[in-house]
Amino acid sequence: DQMTVPRAETRGPTMRRILLAIALPVLLAGCGAEPVWAPQEVVSRALYTTGDEPSITLYTVIRTAGGEGAHSALLVDNDHRAIFDPAGTWRHRAAPERNDVHFGMTPQMLEFYIDYHARETYYVVEQRVPVSAEVAAMAMREIQAYGAVPKAMCAVSVAQVLRKVPGFEDIGSTYFPRRLMRDFARRPGVQERIITDDDADDNTTLLAVQAVRAAPG
Repeated sequence: DQMTVPRAETRGPTMRRILLAIALPVLLAGCGAEPVWAPQEVVSRALYTTGDEPSITLYTVIRTAGGEGAHSALLVDNDHRAIFDPAGTWRHRAAPERNDVHFGMTPQMLEFYIDYHARETYYVVEQRVPVSAEVAAMAMREIQAYGAVPKAMCAVSVAQVLRKVPGFEDIGSTYFPRRLMRDFARRPGVQERIITDDDADDNTTLLAVQAVRAAPG
């Protein structure tokens, strides 16, 4: 990110240093991402295999009123299934997290994830593309290597992951989930569905209910 300070060039080196000293902490405060790293034994115990053909699925959360994109996430299914939920707020102890990647995405965990996002003010678009095992393995490596993502960077981080995967190189770099969704829709064989729900907008209670409904393992 860049910040323009009016007339900074006319104020001399000392003034520029003062302005930078004031501005940098503010700028950096908005760029951090808190790393999360579940222990290996917890991750290994949670791993879930669907037995389905390998695939990559983009989830886009869209505001019902106005149609703006609100969030992007990427589900990768190969020898196990995990979701890259950059800067996301969903969590469950049965789906341990390592830097925005949740493992153990069983059918119940995926249902919980979608239900958390689909509510009266938002709906979810699911776009699934079958891929080879090699492509899915590469996508799985990329989501695990990306690292914790700062707020408001969900779409751009997913796009950066996809651009490194064969068959997705033309995905545009964007901060807008809807634009990413449109690019993803051009994949051959994409299967799309729209998920709506009339749950209340405040989903914090739902998160607590989900935590009680399922136990690890």
